[in-house]
Amino acid sequence: MWNTIKSYIFWTHKRAGFHYDVMVTLILLFIFLTPRTFFKDKPIQHTPHQSEVVVAPEGDTGFVYEVDGSAVPEGANDEAVREALLRVIEPISGEVEISKWEKVKDARGRVTAYKVHVER
Repeated sequence: MWNTIKSYIFWTHKRAGFHYDVMVTLILLFIFLTPRTFFKDKPIQHTPHQSEVVVAPEGDTGFVYEVDGSAVPEGANDEAVREALLRVIEPISGEVEISKWEKVKDARGRVTAYKVHVER
């Protein structure tokens, strides 16, 4: 029995043999029957409409993103603002960490954009 298990691990069986077919079947069962949550993987959520983003370098490892103010809901708390900004920035740049952000306001005091400082 140990020799059979060892031969499965080292893949020593010839094609079209019984043991080869068993190994291939086990691999296919693993691929198609493993639940998606097993790998703790999830797709990146994209915003339904991409807002305008301007990117400028800041130092060696940082960037400043200017994100349109419509990407963040009005009256959102700090955590909601951070999540909304990440939803816009991460599809562009990959996984980043926001160090700070600043609101850019017009003459009436409405938020028109956010300047977001990020680091990789």
